[in-house]
Amino acid sequence: MNTLSPSEAFLHQPVMLEEICQALGPAPSGFILDATLGGAGHASALLKQRPDWTLLGLDRDAVALEAAAQRLAPMAERTTLHQAPFAELGNVLDELGIKELSGFLFDLGVSSPQLDHADRGFSFRHCGPLDMRMDRRQDLTAHKIVNEYPADQLAQVLYRYGDERFSRQIAAAIVSKRPLEDTAALADVIKEAIPAAARRKGGHPAKRTFQALRIEVNGELAQIEPALQTAIKRLCPGGRGAVLSYHSGEDRLVKKTFVNASTGGCQCPAQLPCGCGAQPLVRLLRRGSVTPSESEKQINRRAASARLRTIERLKTEGSTSS
Repeated sequence: MNTLSPSEAFLHQPVMLEEICQALGPAPSGFILDATLGGAGHASALLKQRPDWTLLGLDRDAVALEAAAQRLAPMAERTTLHQAPFAELGNVLDELGIKELSGFLFDLGVSSPQLDHADRGFSFRHCGPLDMRMDRRQDLTAHKIVNEYPADQLAQVLYRYGDERFSRQIAAAIVSKRPLEDTAALADVIKEAIPAAARRKGGHPAKRTFQALRIEVNGELAQIEPALQTAIKRLCPGGRGAVLSYHSGEDRLVKKTFVNASTGGCQCPAQLPCGCGAQPLVRLLRRGSVTPSESEKQINRRAASARLRTIERLKTEGSTSS
């Protein structure tokens, strides 16, 4: 039986690759951050596009970092890889002595290879342990949430992070069937808790619950704003940033952070000149988000819900030239 190498096991097609390369392409030379490295599909293309860029790649998943290191081996002299959640970005930059970034990319959510491997517990399509940790060093798992959260708290998680309208019914069903030990058993409970008419549309009935559990396990939404604020502050003038999100909650946080940075937090009436002295840090490269082409959606199903937002850092008082 052949065993796949980490790079082969973590191989996936990067979403909106051409659009991201175009958006970040004009950024100055220097350090470029991939805060969610995964299998390094985006990172590899960016380094090939710009020989004057040096990559800092972060990921919480040790398997992803090993795969990325193999893929980026031909450009190893221009790469620094670090295991950490992007919430720790500021500390990582300080530790490595990186004062400025020329660009950054955040590809939020779960990687396709994580979904495809049953032992990670991310997927309702494969029987595996109730895990869902991106970083297996952490203590909180899906098993703990499913088997120990009170029904009300569990329902709140499903509604807030999964937009699940049957959150209370599902939470009650889960509590009544405890203990649940694997993803297949959980998926069955969820399916039975949802009315038959609702099960016939909108994809697999467990999709939203599994998404919500994954976000809760990994604290994903809580990390987005502070990490993006750090990345924006570290961008050099002319530096560019791009964020791919796949969930409405993620996209709302990205939009809020980018719009706030583009206005400097100005609260003045839109029809009047700013009188509060707010200083914009970035400009939006376009208003609203960009979505994948129909041809990409057909080729790569993970791209279907993707939204891309991009910014460019302005030269502000106290900033340095790159």
